[in-house]
Amino acid sequence: MALAAKLQLRQSQSLVMTPQLMQSIRLLQFTHIELERFIDDEIERNPLLERAEPQDDAVSDQAQKIDAAPETATAGDWFEKETAWSAEAISEKLDTSLENLFPDDPGTSERLGPDLTAQWKSASGNGSASSSDGFDVGDMAAGAITLREQVALAFADPAARLIASELADGLDEAGYMRADMAEIATRLGTDRAAVANALAVCQTFEPTGLFARDLAECLSLQLAVRDRLDPGMKALIANLELLARRDFQTLKRICGVDEEDLLDMLAEIRALDPRPGMAFSGGASDAIIADVEVRAANDGSWVIELNPETLPRVLVDHIYFARVSPHAKNQTEKDFLAECLQNANWLTRSLDQRAKTILKVASEIVRQQDAFLVHGVRHLRPLNLRTVADAIGMHESTVSRVTANKYMLTPRGVFELRYFFTASIASSGGGDAHSSEAVRDRIKQLIDEEKPADVLSDDAIVDMLRESGVDIARRTVAKYREGMNIPSSVQRRREKRALASAGR
Repeated sequence: MALAAKLQLRQSQSLVMTPQLMQSIRLLQFTHIELERFIDDEIERNPLLERAEPQDDAVSDQAQKIDAAPETATAGDWFEKETAWSAEAISEKLDTSLENLFPDDPGTSERLGPDLTAQWKSASGNGSASSSDGFDVGDMAAGAITLREQVALAFADPAARLIASELADGLDEAGYMRADMAEIATRLGTDRAAVANALAVCQTFEPTGLFARDLAECLSLQLAVRDRLDPGMKALIANLELLARRDFQTLKRICGVDEEDLLDMLAEIRALDPRPGMAFSGGASDAIIADVEVRAANDGSWVIELNPETLPRVLVDHIYFARVSPHAKNQTEKDFLAECLQNANWLTRSLDQRAKTILKVASEIVRQQDAFLVHGVRHLRPLNLRTVADAIGMHESTVSRVTANKYMLTPRGVFELRYFFTASIASSGGGDAHSSEAVRDRIKQLIDEEKPADVLSDDAIVDMLRESGVDIARRTVAKYREGMNIPSSVQRRREKRALASAGR
């Protein structure tokens, strides 16, 4: 057979994802903070993009409301053409770095007073600090003294102060000293004894418990200040693993105390602070800003709104484009402007579509979980991604991206959208299935209501749940119990009997 070159035509289908399509998919799973960062980068690259000036009244009017019923959802009314709305992302971050524990506080000299200002200057390396003629001892007592100030006051020797600063750099957010002392000694060219001496002084700082190397040492430092570190308490601190297992019989034998004394010791342990470093956090934990808000309507239905604080306000500057495009000197500049306009229009449309999709998914979740909103967690229905995807005509992966790291504010609190998707547990009577979250809540209630003389085993909980119509296995009950950090029946019986015998 002779070989010859020839042309053939073929038809084939393939799915090609453009970079813009891939970016649109990414936008769906962004949190509002990640979305703000992405938009900031786009605005920096694209001269045709700009943020809209916030207008409180306009934003309030743009918060469109829809009924929970799918047929009344009109998400297309949410946005004007090529405009997406959102407020600047607002989040409080907990910064636990030790740079924030050593702030360059201009009021430091006022708190320390004129007699200590020179020592503070030496410790901080800030020669511009000045004393205040209006120094008041009450001002110093009223303000929380920082870790840097304590280092400055405790160490007059510059070498010891340097070691203390290195030790402070090794603190974690809980106030524990995680740095290796031998490594610090080697790096600073000193001996380990000098590091140990500096550590001993640092462990006297306030709040008590700072610079401990583990939980036992942290608790011991606090007990020593209270003059409660007697031999029995030392034995208890040395056996915290037994305390975690609630093995009170063994603890009484090791500590050489009776049941009443052991309960008093446990009460003292509970009064201690296992994370003393949190006193220097200087701020609150990350605030959760709900992406969707749900409230009851006058007619008994639910009103769903997108939170304007999580919707970026981005506009395309067509006026600027019209002004500069006629002055393009060559094809490269024309192509650049055309690409900027295309990307800007794409971004506003993608933000519009993202908001519509979130609203659509949230509306279906509200419709499915209406009983939960009315009656509480016991009425949470089993729900999966496919059910919502089929109901709104979207792909399951799209629903998964939309519900990732997004929150809904309801009359019952703030919940992650994923919270409403729970596994199904069959009914023992052949009725409707039960939500796993509702079953967890029922297990917790049964355990909370048990009496010291009648602590429920996992088998007993299984029997009680089956009587109430929940067909569940013992291993599932054990898994749910452990997931809620609830100890076994043996451990609970020991603790409750001990508390009951002491009249607590």
